[in-house]
Amino acid sequence: MNEFQIIKQFFQREPADLLSEEKSHSGVVLGIGDDCALLQIPPHKQLAVSVDTLVADVHFPANANAEDIGERALRVNLSDLAAMGAEPLWFTLALTLPKNSEFCSEDWLRFFSRGLFRVANEFNIALVGGDTTSGPLSITIQVMGAVANHDALRRDGTSIGDFICVTNFIGDGAAALAVIQHKLPVNDEQQEYFHNRFYRPTPRFIESTLLRGIASAALDISDGLVADLTHICAESDLGALLDVENLPLSPALISTNNIDQARRWALSGGDDYELCFTVSPEKMPELAMLIAQGKLHATVIGEMVAGASVMCELNGKPFLLEQQGYQHF
Repeated sequence: MNEFQIIKQFFQREPADLLSEEKSHSGVVLGIGDDCALLQIPPHKQLAVSVDTLVADVHFPANANAEDIGERALRVNLSDLAAMGAEPLWFTLALTLPKNSEFCSEDWLRFFSRGLFRVANEFNIALVGGDTTSGPLSITIQVMGAVANHDALRRDGTSIGDFICVTNFIGDGAAALAVIQHKLPVNDEQQEYFHNRFYRPTPRFIESTLLRGIASAALDISDGLVADLTHICAESDLGALLDVENLPLSPALISTNNIDQARRWALSGGDDYELCFTVSPEKMPELAMLIAQGKLHATVIGEMVAGASVMCELNGKPFLLEQQGYQHF
């Protein structure tokens, strides 16, 4: 199949001139099929845009199930929109496929697009364009969303004394990769849990919506807690002090029976796609209420301090890391 046959068969959901009322309501004036998509930004909102590239055997195993790859590719990109408190609207896809490989087969493309659109339907985001070309397998997705003026969760609003929090559990992403690489033996139940945590991370849209007006700064954890928290420190000219004992670890991770390794994965492993956010002491009662009501699963793990780096302590003593997180270069 050539480029246009691939697009038409697997990625064009409907003819561009027969957009449904629902699709038009989403702001797609003109979708796939022309040189550009025409998109209408909702009134009184700002456009949030992010793009990520996933490379085979770097960001996912090339021999993974094609549906899993499709799901992961869109979910990890959506996490960036969630971190900003933005509502997902549209995305583009640039797909690079090796010539004469299984990745160009109808079966692989069918399953990949099935996983991709399963996520798109779940989060009500429309594919509006993209590109296909030949080369080493890689997937580039640009996501676009909308957030009300002045409502975006940013990295630069925190102050000394603000509490540092994370949603749900961290460390699962790195543990999951170890399971996939057969470096961490687990039982069938753990296998399924870690598989889903790696290939089906949940973009935290519900959580970020609740945190508007409460969080002073926020981002998602992709490269590792310490590495990503460093960005908040840099944008706010502050340091951070983390209490390693308070890191929220999942029962599945704890059951691997290596608490030291679990903590290191939580601090620097990455691929968790949970939110790391800061909250001022004045806003803590509001956060505590959400947690008490069961609307938000979050844990206080430290505080912002004077300085320029992230420090980790366990029982009052420094907890040293060999590396702070994933390095792209």
